[in-house]
Amino acid sequence: MQLNRLQWKHQFVNPNGIISVCLCAAVLFGGQIAVADDADKPKTDEAKPTADKPAADADQPVEEKNPFTRHFRVKDFDGGNGWLNTSGPITPQDLRGKIVILDFWTYCCINCIHILPELKALEKKYPDQLVVIGIHSAKFDNEKGTENIRQAIMRYEIEHPVINDSDMTLWRKFFTRSWPTIGIIDPEGYFVGNNSGEFQHQTIDKHVIQPLLAYHRKKGTLDETPIDFQLERESAQPTPLRYPGKLLADETADRLYISDSNNNRIVITTLDGKLVDIIGNGNMGTDDGGYDTATFDHPQGMALRGDVLYIADTENHLIRKVDLKTKQVATLAGTGEQNRSRRVGKELLTTALNSPWALSAIGDQLYIAMAGPHQMWVLDETAGTVRPYAGSGREDVIDGPMFESAMAQPSGVATDGEFLYVVDSEASAVRKIDLDPEGTVTTLVGKNGGGLFRFGDVDGVGAEVKLQHPLGITYDNGKLYVADSYNHKIKVVDIDTGQCMTFLGTGTAGNKAQPPQFSEPAGLAVAGSRLYIADTNNHQIRVADLDSKQVTTLDIAGLMPPSPPKAVAKQRPLKNVIKLPPTEIAAGKTLPFAVQLDIPDGFKINKLAPVTYRVTAQGAQSLIADKHLGIRGEAKFADGAAQFALPLEQETGATTLLISVTYQFCRDGAGGLCKIRTANWSLPITVNPTATERTVKLTVPAPKK
Repeated sequence: MQLNRLQWKHQFVNPNGIISVCLCAAVLFGGQIAVADDADKPKTDEAKPTADKPAADADQPVEEKNPFTRHFRVKDFDGGNGWLNTSGPITPQDLRGKIVILDFWTYCCINCIHILPELKALEKKYPDQLVVIGIHSAKFDNEKGTENIRQAIMRYEIEHPVINDSDMTLWRKFFTRSWPTIGIIDPEGYFVGNNSGEFQHQTIDKHVIQPLLAYHRKKGTLDETPIDFQLERESAQPTPLRYPGKLLADETADRLYISDSNNNRIVITTLDGKLVDIIGNGNMGTDDGGYDTATFDHPQGMALRGDVLYIADTENHLIRKVDLKTKQVATLAGTGEQNRSRRVGKELLTTALNSPWALSAIGDQLYIAMAGPHQMWVLDETAGTVRPYAGSGREDVIDGPMFESAMAQPSGVATDGEFLYVVDSEASAVRKIDLDPEGTVTTLVGKNGGGLFRFGDVDGVGAEVKLQHPLGITYDNGKLYVADSYNHKIKVVDIDTGQCMTFLGTGTAGNKAQPPQFSEPAGLAVAGSRLYIADTNNHQIRVADLDSKQVTTLDIAGLMPPSPPKAVAKQRPLKNVIKLPPTEIAAGKTLPFAVQLDIPDGFKINKLAPVTYRVTAQGAQSLIADKHLGIRGEAKFADGAAQFALPLEQETGATTLLISVTYQFCRDGAGGLCKIRTANWSLPITVNPTATERTVKLTVPAPKK
């Protein structure tokens, strides 16, 4: 099955090196791709005869045609350097019966970030039929470290297992050429194709997932048993700030504005750290209104004009406007949907934006580092317009006139009042942009034409310099301070000479004060003689004295993590209810239950996940108080059985109980796959003082083979 051809921008890897190219890429699902010589691949869609599955007789009906060509059977995920977001390694055999999406990504990549919500939508729609496995094949050296990937998983709130493919072994095994790429493994373990570039989940769902589900459900090769993984966030401690992204300092008003990005709010303090206010209630959303009702989605850069604070609401693809006097939040620009084209913008609220990351206000203009389309945009509030300002949209580092130049994921912007200075993160460069719309874009630090894979940690002048994915920048007194994020350093740049030198940091991620260490710092601001640093992965704001270079941590007394949103319990309709014959139980203060669990050979109970139960009653009854029914309780597990009890209200009576027990079991050894099983029973029960049985005994049946 061939899908439509779509236009994407790619970064490709070939055996001789890595190049960047823009081309029209065919979606390969159902198409032909090169495969390894030793791949186990059938030449047709017909199943090969085996010892346990002989060839079909001529009189037998012909099997329905597989909707996708099978290229080879996936035998292992070997070659990675560790698994994350799961308790241990997972094999293709563990996932047999599931549709598996392989997500090849690298955490610096804005396009990889863009497809995470699309993957999450598929995971939410098909929790029992589909599994995503992230394969992190790093671009930057810093991204190869397992701990750095772990931080990215939590920062991006990823909920599926991830392999550290730092040697790009799996990248090559599955014929990957660009970030992002998704590959599909069908429920019988065959690789059926891949797709490079961003996508919308509705397209993959309609043309790939649904045909696979229909075919394998009919064939009986779909396993719809729920599974679960041990996520990194489950062992993370809450912190008052969570991956703070950007900073804005107002020395005159004695204010520091902090984008508390993963807490979805803006924290306002004095320059000494006294908590003043919090904008946003911590929930994700697009709600306008007062500080306690407004919601954001991973906000980043900010700008200030008088009593108005502008916020780049990055993952909502919006620009928000805050009246600091009335304490009201409003949406200024964007539709709330990602702009997937490069059409020229116009009206504020009808023009879609694409990951606005940083802001700078100069006069009546608000300049936006629009990371998604690799451009700078400008917003004119008086005219009511927002539009591209610089950058062709091609991802590269090319100097020239405004719309002939190329940028690469601009992520921070500062100004000296004459020029814009932009950190071009994927180009590892600092760009200089005229404020005259007829002007040019030049490269102040880094190399014009150097491409997207020229990076490192080299001080020097202009084109001699190598940075590694800088995210933050601020201006002060003829100098630029740059958050050289993946080098865990702060660099200082002379705007006249282009000289770039290390100012703070050892080059190793850490949290020491002396010598000062940082972990992927992303935001900077200056007030007086103090440089404020958003030490992102350390969840802190650091303060550096520009004269002595002494570094301290800003203590924000009274700041607490936001309260998590109230979970709404959603009980799935009971499936496969086992109807039991009526039983009599002896009267007592409680009604005890003992449920013998079925745990397959090679698996063990997951002690990190509770065995839970839920009991409801059909019709009117007075045996058990309503407050004890319909709620999720935690059972004790001992000797292979789940044990729990419900208080009885009286010594005699009858009712029919619906009993549901859920538990997890994981593969023995170091395996990372845990399966979830739920068993349901309908039990007519009578409590009688003369009965001899004192416990309701149930057994979870083994699944039918």
